[in-house]
Amino acid sequence: MPSATYFDQDCPTCGRRLRIRVEYLGRNMACDHCHGRFVARDSSGTGGDAAEIDLLRRAEELLQSLDSRQLRRDPTHSQS
Repeated sequence: MPSATYFDQDCPTCGRRLRIRVEYLGRNMACDHCHGRFVARDSSGTGGDAAEIDLLRRAEELLQSLDSRQLRRDPTHSQS
């Protein structure tokens, strides 16, 4: 199974550290702990604007596509 790329963001309501998938950048989210609402933003400097968000989403899609193709080509790979 392809691995996803994540970033960490603190919930603006309760401060809990949340692990968020890159493809959710720019989307409205809710904290699993306090249910506070916020927009997913990577404060590390990546994914700051719409163009970067789109680029990261596309990169994630391509990586998942490559992983899927590799799994289909590898006859020694056994799925459980």
